Amino acid sequence: MSDSGTKNLQVTLKSRPQGWVRESDFALVESPLPAIADGEVLLKTLYLSLDPYMRGRMDDVKSYAASVNLGDVMVGGAVSEVTDSRHPKFKAGDVVVSPAGWQRYSKANGDHLMRVPAGLPPSVFLGPAGMPGVTAWMGLFDIGQPKEGETVVVSAASGAVGSVVGQLAKEKGCRAVGIAGGPEKCAYVVDTLGFDACIDYKRDGWMQELKNATPDGVDVGFENVGGEVLDNVLRRTNPKARIALCGLIAGYNATEPMPLHNVRALLVNRIRLQGFIVSDDLSRWPEIIRELAGRIASGKLKYRETIANGLESAPKAFIGLLKGENFGKQLVKVS
Repeated sequence: MSDSGTKNLQVTLKSRPQGWVRESDFALVESPLPAIADGEVLLKTLYLSLDPYMRGRMDDVKSYAASVNLGDVMVGGAVSEVTDSRHPKFKAGDVVVSPAGWQRYSKANGDHLMRVPAGLPPSVFLGPAGMPGVTAWMGLFDIGQPKEGETVVVSAASGAVGSVVGQLAKEKGCRAVGIAGGPEKCAYVVDTLGFDACIDYKRDGWMQELKNATPDGVDVGFENVGGEVLDNVLRRTNPKARIALCGLIAGYNATEPMPLHNVRALLVNRIRLQGFIVSDDLSRWPEIIRELAGRIASGKLKYRETIANGLESAPKAFIGLLKGENFGKQLVKVS
């Protein structure tokens, strides 16, 4: 396949958000196709992954990864098709997981690409069998260390990460309690994903519902939200509880730090609360992805996707993700 004469379409960071992200913080630009050197491949993006961590990359603050510079393409993982190759292991038509970013075409060193296995929809390797699924696995098993009969509470339970956490906890013999926004999401978490209960944090009195759903307290917390949600999970913790701190999406657009009131519980209950970054140990990804893909193929691991169409829809879809408007994994179908 030749892309001669084709222009690249990119979404770049135009301005750093002050509070909530706006569509005007992005720019849609055309550029020439990138030229590839020996060992590289030219890629056409099929699906772009949108993830909460991208909000932090828009700020000019010290973090675990570099900020996106103004004028640069927004970062992001993708499922891409090889359209031209100067790497011996890849040919035109191969489908790979790549760090393409928010653009229609990109180039990459072929040594750093994962070929998408046959037999499953390629998009799952951006969701339950991709970075979010690996995040769920590492956070739950490395930090949460759930034991049969324990209670695991998962915030953002219908999302790309939380939905996997709860299903893995059930497989381990735990009581899985989700926290999600709205009755439709909560029904999905219980009826489709198999959680034991789900609390709608948008309802008045949800804190009492959380207490009712965790009569034996909370042994493991998987935290994606922070703020009031984390505060109320801390109220229910048992001695020696473990909390995997994965995300704090409630505060990503805040202009002031979000207070945490129940810090005392960390001391009194001797809780281990540990943050983690899933990219810290890439060597474990292949085996975890195989485990997750096998569960998806057998029907044991359920998932759901929200798909926006066209690269130009990415900014709006990303803002919707930060507001909790998506259901399951948020993707953009680019090509």
